[in-house]
Amino acid sequence: MAEVRTVAVIGAGAMGRAIAHAAAVGGYRTILEDLLPNALRKAETEIHADLDNAVELGKLAAADANRALGRLEYAGAIDQAARDADLVIEAVPEEMESKIEIFTLLDKICRPATILASTTSSLSVSEISSVTYRANQCVGVHFFNPAPGTKRLEIVRTPETDDETLAAVVEVGKRMGKEIVVLKEAPGFVAGRIDAMIGKEAFLDAPERHRER
Repeated sequence: MAEVRTVAVIGAGAMGRAIAHAAAVGGYRTILEDLLPNALRKAETEIHADLDNAVELGKLAAADANRALGRLEYAGAIDQAARDADLVIEAVPEEMESKIEIFTLLDKICRPATILASTTSSLSVSEISSVTYRANQCVGVHFFNPAPGTKRLEIVRTPETDDETLAAVVEVGKRMGKEIVVLKEAPGFVAGRIDAMIGKEAFLDAPERHRER
């Protein structure tokens, strides 16, 4: 199994900084990247506040919070963040064009053994990874808000994802304290499919007069 020691997170929005928080608490050297300096400053402030809050609530020991802060680094360029990472997690907005652009760049920047993961919750991971020469080392990772406190993590395996890559990402998820669900790529993922089934059942059970409105 590939060993992950350093995790890079691309995009310091709400999800990106939450993933970086979880990775650092999980024991990984974590590099959070964003092109916007204000986004990085906000992320650093929020992560400090979230760790302090976890300590106050008794969810995390003060020493563990301090160690997590010591594992966190911040970068203003993708190459700076990703060049030495073992796992890169893309956490940019849900736009196929942006994700493909980032994966194309990461494929050129990263070491050959680096695993690439997308946080997409609706787009095709196969399509995103098809622009790389390492589709076997690509997965989807669907975190739920808030990422540090929510237990469930869906790992999406494409037809090309190999066993070693999947095992490495599952291990990262476990060290983040997650309950892992591995699924084959399909539209909507587990949560979306469950919501759709519930909605369909509610519709079928509704009185006829409500459907006519």
